[in-house]
Amino acid sequence: MGVSAKFKPSVIGIDPFAEETLRAPEAFERAALLAGPVLYLPQYDLWALARHELVKSAFTDWRRFSSASGTGLTNIRKAEVWRRPSLILETDPPEHSRYRKIMAAILTGKTLTRIRDQFSQAADELAARLVAQGRFDAARDFAEVFPFIVVPTMLGLPQEVRHAMLTYSELNFNAMGPDNFLLQQSREKAAPILEIVAEYCRREHLSDDGLGAQIYAECAAAGVGEDDAAVLVRTFFSASMDTTMNGIGFTVQSLAEHPDQWAMVREDPSLVKAAFDESLRHRSPSPYIGRTTACDIEIDGVTIPAESKVLLLVAAANRDPRRFEEPDRFDLRRKTAGHVAFGVGIHACIGQMVAKLEAEMALAALVRHASEIVLDGEPQYQMNNWLRGLTSLPVRTVAA
Repeated sequence: MGVSAKFKPSVIGIDPFAEETLRAPEAFERAALLAGPVLYLPQYDLWALARHELVKSAFTDWRRFSSASGTGLTNIRKAEVWRRPSLILETDPPEHSRYRKIMAAILTGKTLTRIRDQFSQAADELAARLVAQGRFDAARDFAEVFPFIVVPTMLGLPQEVRHAMLTYSELNFNAMGPDNFLLQQSREKAAPILEIVAEYCRREHLSDDGLGAQIYAECAAAGVGEDDAAVLVRTFFSASMDTTMNGIGFTVQSLAEHPDQWAMVREDPSLVKAAFDESLRHRSPSPYIGRTTACDIEIDGVTIPAESKVLLLVAAANRDPRRFEEPDRFDLRRKTAGHVAFGVGIHACIGQMVAKLEAEMALAALVRHASEIVLDGEPQYQMNNWLRGLTSLPVRTVAA
């Protein structure tokens, strides 16, 4: 599409999806926040918003910033796609409202109370075993393992498909970005398991006591077919795993890096909720989300043309000094209300209550069993087009 001379966005020359940027994104986000309100990335013909106020406004303005053309870089209404679009994330009302109502009927306070005990027991057993070792990898052995224990069981997925689901999820997030080496690697890795994942999300493979069976029951009651129910199961798994793993890992990293903050949580374990929220703001596991303009949109004199892809820079917005004082500082005492890590408005993450419960139970168990936690090596970071997380976080602990 290109940019006409009459438009004057701030052109950002840093490629957010280049390998060096994915490894160290701070320079890109700093440049985005220092630039004008409307950004343009010429290498992708992509518009972007970084300022907190504008990102939040776009999230809530679903009529003009549409999700129905996909929330990645590809316009799924115009290009061939590798999977069916998400019925929650990649639709707008009225379709979106129908499916979100089904999920809301399942994710109730009663459901959370029921799964809380399961999460708590699994977290306690895992944390006790790891802390007793004295040294462990808090990314691989804790942040990744805990959701992998509880989420598939919660959904009722069979044991044999769980690792395949993680491979599928990795492809899903890489595919949101450009067709680069990361996406090519994920395609090759996932090719043998795509049909397996689709098959095992069907009702006959799910346990009778999991949330997956409830999704099918609610869909049947609402007159929604089984193919759509399978997509909702798949979407719920993807949304409940990778970002939660990464959020827990980043929270442990920040607490290990700040002994004074760890001491605060030890003294008052209820602060694990604040620690997770501040970590989501401080190191957002989902740094981007895409929208497509439904019409010409003018922001501060700059017009973004209709049918343009707009990247909402969530991680940058969560470190916008216009909204958060000393945004680069991890601080449990900070009032984190207003961060956009889970989105805002009708497309806000519907599974965020489950994610928060996972994190709360995992972190509370770690705090209960470890009196001290410190880094025991260099953290290693994940390479993914659409996610940020840790692949390794060596720590030393002292048992409480």
